[in-house]
Amino acid sequence: MIIPVMGKTTPLLVPRVARLLDGLGTLLKLARLRRKYSAEVVAQRAGITRRTLSKVEQGDPAVALGIYARVMQVLRLENDLALLAKDDELGRKLQDAGITSKLRAPKKPPAERSVKRLSQTQGKD
Repeated sequence: MIIPVMGKTTPLLVPRVARLLDGLGTLLKLARLRRKYSAEVVAQRAGITRRTLSKVEQGDPAVALGIYARVMQVLRLENDLALLAKDDELGRKLQDAGITSKLRAPKKPPAERSVKRLSQTQGKD
């Protein structure tokens, strides 16, 4: 479901995901305050407005992930991005259950294909 908000559309998130984003925003704000950075300084270094930084710190789902990443970079938390989806528990369970996609024969290397074509054309002469 999408809710129109003053000309923009804001995606409706399930409550659990909305709480996670809200928590991320709170953690980023606390990280900024622990470093004694003003909102103006962080916004300037991230190349965004103070209003956008405020939205990030509120966990606004309409803010692009790249903006969150730039704020994290300013706060030197960019390595935490590598932790996102790191432990794909559901994916591993599906894999262990044997749910696989159709298996295809491996592609032949381009050199092998051209040698085969060459030998076919020479055999016809």
